[in-house]
Order: sequence, then C-alpha cells, then structure tokens
Amino acid sequence: MTSGKRRYRSELREQAAQETRQRILAAARKLFSRGGVDPVTIARIAEQSQVGASTVYALFGSKTGILRELMREAIFNARYRSAALALEGERAPAALLAITARIARSIYEGEAREIGLLRGAAAFSRELRKLEREFEEARFELQRGRIDALRALGLLRDGLDVEAARHLMWMYTSRDVYRMLVQERGWTGERYEAWLAETLAHALLRPDGALSAAPRAGDPARPR
Repeated sequence: MTSGKRRYRSELREQAAQETRQRILAAARKLFSRGGVDPVTIARIAEQSQVGASTVYALFGSKTGILRELMREAIFNARYRSAALALEGERAPAALLAITARIARSIYEGEAREIGLLRGAAAFSRELRKLEREFEEARFELQRGRIDALRALGLLRDGLDVEAARHLMWMYTSRDVYRMLVQERGWTGERYEAWLAETLAHALLRPDGALSAAPRAGDPARPR
C-alpha cells in the first residue's frame, strides 16, 4: 500500500512538472514570436508562465535550452516519429526514398505550424541561427543509414560516392527547397512529397533502380 501511494505521488509530481514545462514553452513561444528571441529574458518568460525564474532554469538551463526544446518538439513531431519508425529494417529503395520524402514534409509542416511566427520574428537571432546549424548537422547524420543501405544494395548511381550521395539527399530535403516550392510557389504538401521521392530516386539511384523507386507523378508517396 505504501509503495502504491509513493508511486501515485510520484506520478502526480511528474504530471505537475510536465504541465509546468509546457506552460513555460507556451509562454516562451508567444514571447519569441512577438518580439524575437534575443530581447526576451528568462525573467520575462517566468513572469508570463507564472513560475519562478529558478524553475525555468531548473527545467531548461537557459534561454537557448528553451529554444532548443521548442525546435525539437516542432521538428520531431508525431508524424516525424511515425515515419522514422517505418525506416527500421526497411531496405527497399522505393520505400527508403518515399519515407525520406515523408520525413522532410513532416519536419517542415511541423515547423510552419508550431514555430512559423517565431522564425519570422527571430530571423536574425544568433541563438536561433546556432540551433538551426545544430539541427542541420543532426539531420545530415540521421540520413546516413539510408545512403549506407542503398550503397550496400549496389543501387547508388555510377560514379556517385557515399559522401556525395549524402550531400545530395541533405540538399534536396532542405528547408530552402521546401520553402521555395511550398511556401513561395504554392505547391501542396502532397505534391512536394511525391516530387521529392521521385527526385531523390533519379539523383541517387542507378537508372534501373530509379525507375522502380519513383512514385507516379502527382501521387502522394506511400512507402507501405
């Protein structure tokens, strides 16, 4: 019985801590979106979220820690996690590249939805630029396994080494390409995803492999 009470109290404390954490993140997102990142202080975030500054520091360490968590939640959202899970054990080239396109779409749609205003208000923030570089390096590393799988299957385009293939995948799946096609030229997410899967196939695979990997033009990429 005592053990059960302790576990219950522990669960309540964890729930309260999580609610406080989300309240701080919501307050920070609102403040960053209104006035940019650099002018906002921890004290202002604490005041907006109705907690002590010491609590903010204890949970996130710094303003950069808060910004990193906002970006992490936006990028590695539920749709991203679902797509990333589908990669486990997958070796079919069509599926690997279609999932890669789905992951890119989920990242940028999540960013636009969760921190789009923040990006606009904090475009020149040094902290934001530093974290963007950090996440870009993480994205580059997370793609390594897909290129290694294509190489192991002997499907990489002739003359294309592993490093060049990684660079191409990273470039085509970049935020800039998504921004130009979807945000500036009005493509739908479905059209972008299908185009990206097909483009990756033609850029990375031998011609015989590219044909089998490319979805039909205009169709959403469906790896499974």
